Amino acid sequence: MRSPLVLDVARLGRRPGAMMPVQQSVPCPSRIGLELMAIDAGTDLDLDLRLESVSEGVLVTGTVSAPTKGQCSRCLEPITGEIEIYLTELFAFPGSATESTTEADEVGHVVDQTIDIEQSIVDAVGLALPFAPVCSDDCPGLCTQCGVVLATAEPDHGHDVIDPRWAKLSGMFPDKEPPTP
Repeated sequence: MRSPLVLDVARLGRRPGAMMPVQQSVPCPSRIGLELMAIDAGTDLDLDLRLESVSEGVLVTGTVSAPTKGQCSRCLEPITGEIEIYLTELFAFPGSATESTTEADEVGHVVDQTIDIEQSIVDAVGLALPFAPVCSDDCPGLCTQCGVVLATAEPDHGHDVIDPRWAKLSGMFPDKEPPTP
């Protein structure tokens, strides 16, 4: 079964200047993104692309947008968002000067009159998403002692922590009531 991100470019031929718009929604074939934030598999990717035949191959320009899901890197609460990336990628024709002078992973290739834009999208999304997403800029995160979400904790939330260097002294002196006059 062919990926929805493999596009047929047979209509373009090898005539420089030929253009073909692609405006469609396709399901994301796999999870695309980073550890804490990504586009889930099966989510609709909105493609608004322009495929142009140029002397060396097929030039793809346009935008790809999709909803994202993840979790806040501070409090681990679920968060959602939207991403829109701009693509500009050249896919080299077989036998072109571009194909023969570049490394295999530096440029995409036209294979059997098709191009696969998935890796281009994966690369662009990986660069556009935040490495440490947050639910809000002032998210306080989790309590380091008990793990409660500090944004929803009581205002006076806190823990009495005894410095381990002084911990033995805490048991030496029992709590005494102050003398009454």
